[in-house]
Amino acid sequence: MQTTPVEFYSEGDRIAALWRTPDAPGPFRAIVQGPGWLGLKDAKLYVRYHEALVAAGFAVLIFDYRGFGDSAGDRGILSPGRQLQDLVNAVTYLTTRDDVIADAIGTFGTGGTGGGNAVLLAGTDSRVKAAVSQVPVADGTDWLHRMRQEHEWLAFLAALDEDRRLRVTTGAGRLVHPREEIMVPTPERRATTIKADVDDRIPSAISLSSAEEILAYRPIDAAATLATPLLVIGVEGDATTPTDHAEALYAAAKGPKQLIMQRHTTHYAAYDRYWEQTTPRIVDWFDRHVQPSDVEIRTTPSPGQGETEERLEAPQ
Repeated sequence: MQTTPVEFYSEGDRIAALWRTPDAPGPFRAIVQGPGWLGLKDAKLYVRYHEALVAAGFAVLIFDYRGFGDSAGDRGILSPGRQLQDLVNAVTYLTTRDDVIADAIGTFGTGGTGGGNAVLLAGTDSRVKAAVSQVPVADGTDWLHRMRQEHEWLAFLAALDEDRRLRVTTGAGRLVHPREEIMVPTPERRATTIKADVDDRIPSAISLSSAEEILAYRPIDAAATLATPLLVIGVEGDATTPTDHAEALYAAAKGPKQLIMQRHTTHYAAYDRYWEQTTPRIVDWFDRHVQPSDVEIRTTPSPGQGETEERLEAPQ
């Protein structure tokens, strides 16, 4: 696998990315990935997924969202809306590359909003042929609520309300730690070392107002109209991203879909325990559904009836 630093722009800000390709010449089918919750492009956690995809002939683009890692942009903002813009712009960047098959692009996302963002991108951008969403968040309000006891939740909502008042009276709101004061880490998250290689490079202070975007975060709404093929991977009894979020995304999707539920494990342990079982299924999902359409056929059976469309895939 060859790894090359590349860059593109998202709404005027420079985006730092890694472009991972097979040793053979392209053009390649491509997979785009935005990191998971507070993740960075060079996390070791992602490498083995990319190695498996590259071994199957795909190229992979992974990047730091604006304001994170090596990308430009305001470091005080954690915004799923901006992250979705970055993902759409990443797809556009892929279509500019001569070594990419422009109508054979998929998306992979893992870890909370990483998994949710893959669903949002597939629901937003028709250029995406298939999506894989691993341990996703489907509903941001429910996610933040379930991290807290009820008295903590009410205090959190009160703090947001006070911060709104502070912003309009002083011009600036509170800064908070995203992992301690927006997300509430589980004991497993505090103990795990699976993301230790990037943990010390995430922003330690962001605007509390960022939580309002997380509260409005709703990949489940995108799933409800999603015809793009969707593979969802969950963990039974997940204390970090609730199991029923993965199940709800799978149930809501309207197109080809598959659900993999990993049992007898935990959120972070599953990355290692079920690596050999889930990764070939991720690769197979993309291999089946991320294909260029060489011929498009439109048929109108008779006047007044709707037009149907058929796409013929390239021979393998």
